[in-house]
Amino acid sequence: MKFSCIYFLMALSLTGLKAQTAYFIDGYHGGIYGHYPQGQTGFMVEMLRKYPEWKINIEVEPETWDVVRQRDPEAYNAFKELFKDQSENGRIEYINPAYGQSYFYCINGESVIRQFSYGINLVRKHFPEAVFTTYSAEEPCFTSCLPPILKSFGFLYASTKNPNTMWGGYTRAYGGELVNWIGPDGTKILTVPRYACEDFQPRSTWQTMAWYNSKDYINRCFQAGIENPVGMCIQDAAWSSGWNKGPWLGSDTSQYYYPTQYKTWRDYIRNFSNGATTDDWYFSQEDVLVSLMWGAQVLQRLAQEVRVAENKVIVAEKMAALACLYGNSLLSGEKNSWPGERIDEAWTKLLLAQHHDCWIVPYNRLPSKRTWAEEVTAWTGFTGNVSDSIIEQSMRALTAAGNKNVMSYSTNRSSGASSKNSDDETTVTVFNTVACMRNELIEVKIPNSWKNRSVGVVSFTGKQVHSQIIEKAENLYLAFSAQVEPMGFTTYRIVQKSAKIKNATSVIKQKDGCYLLENDLYSIAIDPSKGGVIKSLKSKSLKGKEFVDVANERSFNELRGYFYKEEAFLSNTQSPAVIEILEQGPLSVKVAIHGKIGIHPFTQTIRLAQGEKRIDMTLKIDWQDNPGIGEANQTFRNEDYRKPFYDERYKLLVHFPANMSSQQIYKNAPFDVCESRLENIFFNSWDQIKHNIILNWVDLYDKTTNSGLALFADHTTSYAHGQDHPLALTVQYSGKGLWGRDYTLSRPTEISYALIPHAGTWKESHIWSEGERINEPMLAVLTAYNPKSPSAKNLIKIQDNAYELTSVTCKGRDLYVRFFNAQNDASTKSVTFNLQADRAELVELNDEVKETLQFTKTDGAMKIDLSIPPFGIRTIRLANVIERKNAQ
Repeated sequence: MKFSCIYFLMALSLTGLKAQTAYFIDGYHGGIYGHYPQGQTGFMVEMLRKYPEWKINIEVEPETWDVVRQRDPEAYNAFKELFKDQSENGRIEYINPAYGQSYFYCINGESVIRQFSYGINLVRKHFPEAVFTTYSAEEPCFTSCLPPILKSFGFLYASTKNPNTMWGGYTRAYGGELVNWIGPDGTKILTVPRYACEDFQPRSTWQTMAWYNSKDYINRCFQAGIENPVGMCIQDAAWSSGWNKGPWLGSDTSQYYYPTQYKTWRDYIRNFSNGATTDDWYFSQEDVLVSLMWGAQVLQRLAQEVRVAENKVIVAEKMAALACLYGNSLLSGEKNSWPGERIDEAWTKLLLAQHHDCWIVPYNRLPSKRTWAEEVTAWTGFTGNVSDSIIEQSMRALTAAGNKNVMSYSTNRSSGASSKNSDDETTVTVFNTVACMRNELIEVKIPNSWKNRSVGVVSFTGKQVHSQIIEKAENLYLAFSAQVEPMGFTTYRIVQKSAKIKNATSVIKQKDGCYLLENDLYSIAIDPSKGGVIKSLKSKSLKGKEFVDVANERSFNELRGYFYKEEAFLSNTQSPAVIEILEQGPLSVKVAIHGKIGIHPFTQTIRLAQGEKRIDMTLKIDWQDNPGIGEANQTFRNEDYRKPFYDERYKLLVHFPANMSSQQIYKNAPFDVCESRLENIFFNSWDQIKHNIILNWVDLYDKTTNSGLALFADHTTSYAHGQDHPLALTVQYSGKGLWGRDYTLSRPTEISYALIPHAGTWKESHIWSEGERINEPMLAVLTAYNPKSPSAKNLIKIQDNAYELTSVTCKGRDLYVRFFNAQNDASTKSVTFNLQADRAELVELNDEVKETLQFTKTDGAMKIDLSIPPFGIRTIRLANVIERKNAQ
């Protein structure tokens, strides 16, 4: 290596050539949440005036400018003036306008879009001239679906470097000067990658060589054929004691490669790079190499809170849109009005809760004196409360019931307000916000006075449906099988006589002490002598196929982890469990497993519902103290590559050894599904990070039997799998974390997860759609009968259930509907909207019209032919829908 450098320099000297120029991307990262010292704006203005050749790239939280304008108006106006020049020669480029600077890989695809849409809108309120050309970030804020999202917002370029803040990870090193980053739908965006020759900085676990444009780094780039090498450091405004020197490289040219020129990304890529490439990088989600404190209780809780809030706000938007279109009552004070301000407030609080600092430094304190984790609870709580209010108001509008007649509303997971007695005939309206027909069990809270009644349910066509009364925590619920059209609602009547039904679900204690749970799809045997593990899981629809690998060392649904204070692996199989029957009826059966892991009591529940593919499970662990769980070596130094929280094999896991001879992992990501290329996900060193993240689900597929087992989690976390290790979900880590912080157990652990055994691939079994059903459970409202209420409505019908419905929103008189194609089929499909509009347009995420769509009108509906590539997203704007509706 040394000889190559010497030869290169000698060659330059002998030929009389001038040294090649290198380039550097400087700038600032942070904000009022992720640090932004008072006076920072004035400092940037001062340095830009002092160093006329200096250029900066800005990654500052958009809300920061609201504060700067108020507390430092002179510096704010001076910075605005410098910002105005957004040409190639301009000195400031805004490279990450995301509202909460999210990591992206740990949130859903719609949240990724809203991070940009809300962030861009706010930045442009302060800087109307802002042009968003290049996406870049100091932290590993990347995910595979960014190319189509960035291009749709008008971005032309990207960079996957983050050379100076790699504590939480990095992207895979790949390629040379430029690559075409190809997204899952085939969209290309010209990108400066973390070069294949861009090695890690020695004695660092947070940097690559590109952080300072050292002579070694630049010369390695030249040797690799990179003619115009570029380094990068987006300075963190938090480090006011050391990172406030203006130009990052300083004035001592002996300390870095010279000549080096400061550039904006826009200027560098357009004018000083090669400008184009034929190197197509088919970027996989497994090229996002990141590791957070997966399994730590604080991270687990905030991930759950974020998941609940982002699901709720999307449902609230959809319900508000239905109310605007079909409602007959009051919404937000005006007839059928869109609650835009409230939705915006709900989204912006959620976007802040998705900030990367929430995930990587949850214990750090903000200016509010609350920790990031405490702020996440407040922000997501606000989003949830606003969303719940909008949902409830929308249901009232749609049932034309008015406040006094709405008795309760609930989902198949939670309930609303207490019910009221009524002597009038009662109805239940059930709402479906996903894009496919649903026929599944729904629960609605009913008055406790109905306990001894014979209560039945009848559809609006007069057909009696099967129902079951369920008691939970001194409350009464009516469960019944509801069939609802896509993005619509159906009304059922409650009658005094229930339909006769032969028990389709059951739980029976066997002679060997095991408990056998059954519905029409599965037979599950639970063994209390071994801590309540699942001894057998057979699929009736797959000719009795057994999914449990009985020969595996681990048991199915076994809890096991290394408790390093005890210097031993502990498992629930080491203590017997007690089985309690919680529900037993014709439509659903549910049991609780009460056991122990060491001295720590736990309760697992397993529920089967008639006709339901999903096996729902919950887990609660009541920690008796603060045990240490994870790899035994709990020493911590920042520069040590090995960290105790890396190796999943030592964390508390729930295991699922599956009877599959050939195991292939698929896992979902925002607007993507990744086919894993890993033999295993295990690593224990910072320089060997592997992608081991479960966003919503991981699917284990066996090609030999053409069957699979999908695992769903209620929060973003990690999973375990390898050739010699069964699929497992991370439950708990307790020990040393980043920067030596102790990640402790301060409360009971509570998580939910689910399994779906299935035939065929994840595509053939529509696992993505199953995940959407979990995210958006059906809603139900119990009301007094109103003959003016519509019995059923639905907004959308999609041929072959080809697309997912990711959002429905209103802007002015227009309706915006966004679809995602999770399947391989790119053929044209018909989409029917049960409404009338003046125009139908395919629009980009920045609202530019991409195409005017042709449509046909039939019986008050309009049909559009639409083609979406696999993993593609498309937004349709239906113009003047609301105006037309209100005129009817």
